[in-house]
Amino acid sequence: MMRIRTGLAAAVIAAAVTMLAGCADLEPASEPAPSGEPSAAPYTDPAAAWLADGSAAALVTWGSSSTACTPVAAEVQASAQTVTVTLAGPPADTACTADFAPRATYVALPKHVDPTKDVILSFAGDGFQGRVPLSGNSALTGKSVPGKPSAGWFADGGIVLLTWGSSSCRPVVQGVTEAKDGATVTFQTVTDQVCTMDVVPRLTLIGVKASAGTTGYTLHLVGDNLDGSTTVIG
Repeated sequence: MMRIRTGLAAAVIAAAVTMLAGCADLEPASEPAPSGEPSAAPYTDPAAAWLADGSAAALVTWGSSSTACTPVAAEVQASAQTVTVTLAGPPADTACTADFAPRATYVALPKHVDPTKDVILSFAGDGFQGRVPLSGNSALTGKSVPGKPSAGWFADGGIVLLTWGSSSCRPVVQGVTEAKDGATVTFQTVTDQVCTMDVVPRLTLIGVKASAGTTGYTLHLVGDNLDGSTTVIG
């Protein structure tokens, strides 16, 4: 399992999170996000975040930022509050960039898993193996609204945003403007892009300056037909 000292993780996230969602550029409101050199701290622990009111989770691993190279949850099973996820990587002939960035895998949780209680995500496959905790949250119901965006903290300065739409036209972050109680995330809007007609969960990693678990931190989404707001799950 990949490891790093926790104190280094936030700096690496701030530098690498901009590579997600099609290598989108992420622009903080005022000064640039703290930079961390991946070569100085090449490995970090996997992490997890609640999504969709506790009916799903994001599993964050590190590797190539190419969307096609992000592991997918091929199988999900649960025994009590332990969820076992089998990860599948891309076909062997897939071209992956040689960078090193956090990537998020969508995990739909079995219905009997109680998000108000602690959960363990146990995962293996595609060269990964480990266990990450998700602390129970009494505000979660485990019932999501189809198509509704949601977001959860996976680390200090790191948020996973869930949106729904075409698998071939994933959101691209144009900029992030932070305020005391949240951030406005602006997405690129492309009018002449041809998109498939499917609707799938799409995960985008957002870099901010706030600490994980900041209460009431809200993302305001603008552009690319994603306009709306969602409070980040702690």
